[in-house]
Amino acid sequence: MAIRIWHQSFTVLSDLSAYDEALTAHFARVASADTEIVMHGMRPGTYRSNYPGDDIKHVGLQYLHGLQFIQAGIEAERQGFDAYAISTLPEPALREVRALIDIPVVGYGESAMLQACIFGRRFGVLMFIRDMVDLITDNAFRHGLSDRFAGARTLPFGFTDILKAFDSPEPLIELFKASARTLIAEGADVIIPGEAPLNVLLARNGINEVDGVPVLDSLACWIKQAETLVTLRRANGMKTSRRGYFSALPDPTRLREVMAFYNL
Repeated sequence: MAIRIWHQSFTVLSDLSAYDEALTAHFARVASADTEIVMHGMRPGTYRSNYPGDDIKHVGLQYLHGLQFIQAGIEAERQGFDAYAISTLPEPALREVRALIDIPVVGYGESAMLQACIFGRRFGVLMFIRDMVDLITDNAFRHGLSDRFAGARTLPFGFTDILKAFDSPEPLIELFKASARTLIAEGADVIIPGEAPLNVLLARNGINEVDGVPVLDSLACWIKQAETLVTLRRANGMKTSRRGYFSALPDPTRLREVMAFYNL
């Protein structure tokens, strides 16, 4: 039976045609034959430029942008999608979305971190947004994985460099490998690449290890986790816990009232 997943990016995908096309091709390669991944981005005009990195590094702005992720999750459930995927390393409103909708919800960072714990003892994260180190460290703690977390480090290149590298990837890949070796020396035996643009660039060029240390395809991790959660639900009814403050679903009528009050 087919599975439909709502993919939610932190970028305005219509502004980034090369990245959009690379994602589409990667999803088609990784997902099961009967899985349909429907891609969605932020609303056009969300950012003054086509890149959200300056906003991601501010906790207040990310909180506000999280409202779009909440809206998208509610809409995904309304439209009958089988799962909702927050496909961005910082995972805006991941906990809140899970407490508002009753379909499986997966996050890019959480899925990768959980999978990394199977491939090795300690995982590290390499990313191109310097100010997100504190956030990813906090997310590892919130996911209960601090003891398995070797640290997060920034790379010597940025988002625009990654977009250019889709045409000529070799120099950037060498920079990534050098940074990975530093993180490996600090105790990481699994590397998580963040954000998604870097992930898809590495994956399309076959970079899945550095000196014997796995480099995760984090996008594939959430795809497979989403597929597994949907399959388990269909097989035996397994669902997210609905007990307590962080998990109980609100009354649907009250949710609609609150969303309307805030013009959402």
